[in-house]
Amino acid sequence: MGAAQPLATLDLPADSANGKASALLIAAEFALQGGDAAKATADYAEAAQISKDPAIAGRALQLALVTHDTDAAQRMLDRSQALGASAHDLAMGRGQLAMLRGDRAAAEQQFRGVLASGKVEDWKTFAASLLTARDSALAGRVLEDLATPDKLPADASVWVALSQLGEHLGRHAFARKLADAAVQRFDGTDAIAWAASLRVSVGDRDGALALYRKGVAAHPKNTGLRLGYATLLGDAGKYDDALQILARGPQTSTTWSARVAIAARAKDQGALRQLYADLQQAPESQQLDNAFLLGQLAELLHHDDQALKWYGQVDPDSQHAFDAQLRSAVLLDKAGQAEQAHALAAQLQQDYADDADSLRTAYELDAQMYSQHGEHAKAIDAYNRGLAVLPDDPVLIYDRGIEEANAGNTDAALTDFRKVLAQNPDNVEAMNALGFTLADTDRDLPEATELLRKALAAKPDAAAIMDSWGWLQYRLGNLGQAETYLQRAWGRQQDPDIGVHLGEVLWKLGQRDSAREVLGKVRKLDPHNEALKKVERKLHP
Repeated sequence: MGAAQPLATLDLPADSANGKASALLIAAEFALQGGDAAKATADYAEAAQISKDPAIAGRALQLALVTHDTDAAQRMLDRSQALGASAHDLAMGRGQLAMLRGDRAAAEQQFRGVLASGKVEDWKTFAASLLTARDSALAGRVLEDLATPDKLPADASVWVALSQLGEHLGRHAFARKLADAAVQRFDGTDAIAWAASLRVSVGDRDGALALYRKGVAAHPKNTGLRLGYATLLGDAGKYDDALQILARGPQTSTTWSARVAIAARAKDQGALRQLYADLQQAPESQQLDNAFLLGQLAELLHHDDQALKWYGQVDPDSQHAFDAQLRSAVLLDKAGQAEQAHALAAQLQQDYADDADSLRTAYELDAQMYSQHGEHAKAIDAYNRGLAVLPDDPVLIYDRGIEEANAGNTDAALTDFRKVLAQNPDNVEAMNALGFTLADTDRDLPEATELLRKALAAKPDAAAIMDSWGWLQYRLGNLGQAETYLQRAWGRQQDPDIGVHLGEVLWKLGQRDSAREVLGKVRKLDPHNEALKKVERKLHP
């Protein structure tokens, strides 16, 4: 015998009509929670035929409309009318049913009568009806016909919401026109921000900047406008102006973070130092709220000891708690405290055992700290431990493959990359890694060519893939092509490994001064790079 179901334990007077209606309503709500809208609609419709409550018939009507059941919706509309539903509710229902039937004229006639009240709630119900309409093109035409500025209530939120609905329905010109009208009529902060975002969406950044400029002048304390304005200024490379806008007015965690992000993007060490000093002088409550940001600032300014202190003050319940501990482990390892760093990584693996993304990151951290010190076997073991709790995780398998390749375990690396591609044949990173490893070890260059050509077609501007393709050409003896792609990759991303490849190719081409220059830059970027040491031994035996 099966276990008792929840409804079986309810003592309902099933003999009465009210009792049966109640049971049907409860069953319908259970069906909704279970995602079975069709059953919920049927149960509500049956309950509406039994009950004399027009509210139940109204609810049944709405469910029938949501499930696009025209016949059921008509029956429930008739039932609502029979039970004495208001003329207002019946008109709204008729308008919604006309939308479902694709009858634009009838829908507009019914909606127009309801909206003549000018009530905000009626406009909200109207908007919700169009949002869930089966025919979005029809909904867009009805919206444009009825939501004209001369008919809308004097409520800025309604104007903005209807403009947003227009944008959602693909009526972009209407959305922009209504948003601009809302700015003219109300000069509200939400209208300004929305109108500016629409201008950005069509590439009119100057227009958006003008709106923000005017908005910030009128509402200098509004955080949202200042953030939006500063973001656009930063995108235009006007970092000083962006920082000045954010420095004015109230400071929140969001504005502090934005100021730091813009200063970092501008590589303005002076601004970063000033922000660090200013934030340290802020009230203690602000400092604690921004402990993670202070840690990031300290790291950017190379104050690692101070960064550790700030990360240690991040609230365990903060959204930044995991990242603070992650950075703490990195800094401990950097400071030569490897045992404490790995202990912290192990603690993260325990504390976040139920969060797959954080758990994966914790194992990656553990492995990468070993890898940076050339302890490849320990790094591989860390990935193995991660895969024991996250079986077949493609990220960990890929990472382990990279580590196996670094350790010289080519067969194991190739096996891992093939596993990732077996799970997802379109994984471009795995294609690139497999193709590069085959090329680097002079194994099956035709397969490497096929893989890397496909990867390059998918991401033609990716520096890592250009590097792999250039290195393959070097292995194939096509030195000219090799130089072209490696120069392009090096110009896009000055990664030490790319520089090593370019340096070797330049040397082989007889461009030894250029090779020395590139390898010298690599040495500054990463003095302990293993590939650099290997190529220097090869070129200077």
